[in-house]
Amino acid sequence: MALPKIEVPTYEMTLPSRDEKIGFRPFTVKEEKILMIASESEKKDEIFNAVTNMINACTFNKLDVKKLPLFDIEYIFLQIRSKSVGEIAKFRVVCPDDMETYADVEVDISKVEVQVDDSHTNRVMLDESRNLGVVFAYPTMGVTQVTNDITNAKTEEIFEIIYSCVDHIFEGEKIYPGKDTSRDEMVEFFDSISQESLVSIRKFFDTMPQLKHVMEVENPKTKVVSTVTFRGLSDFFPYASPTIT
Repeated sequence: MALPKIEVPTYEMTLPSRDEKIGFRPFTVKEEKILMIASESEKKDEIFNAVTNMINACTFNKLDVKKLPLFDIEYIFLQIRSKSVGEIAKFRVVCPDDMETYADVEVDISKVEVQVDDSHTNRVMLDESRNLGVVFAYPTMGVTQVTNDITNAKTEEIFEIIYSCVDHIFEGEKIYPGKDTSRDEMVEFFDSISQESLVSIRKFFDTMPQLKHVMEVENPKTKVVSTVTFRGLSDFFPYASPTIT
């Protein structure tokens, strides 16, 4: 005799990047085990595959997860987690005032939102007189295989990310799609830009939308109240500690 099937609830969320509603379900025990094993391994490839496969399954394979902006992935993951293991997540954080005492905090992860900087733009001008510039696409999940932290990446990592995120280069009415440009051409082009232009490009990455949650924590020993910031997938996956700022 076949065993009864478990009824699985479904929910809706809105993708931050395109204001589109998508359906999803909580992850199963089997999927949670895979996530925990990947987290314990601390291997980027395993975490990448575990998150990608889980999101695909929990959104009924209706999303091309590998092409979604990283902040969409972060938001989707957190929404699925909130409906799977509870909206209140417990974390142990290092208190910033002495960097040695731990405090227990709770975060309502269902209310964590993608933060957008008012000054952010994906269109970067390199030469106003020639109307020369670059339009960038947002980094995808694959960027985590280059670096865990885009804003603090090494020089070589930064340029690899820049090359991979070029949607197109323009000069006047001419458009040069990134997908049609070889890596060698990208290297030659970006090696020739000014330092000022590189700062403008870096600003695109520094200010792009990001899953972020700021909260206060009191040191149980010193009673000093400090601020800690949860930022990006790494701080929420799956039971990690937040970045200290």
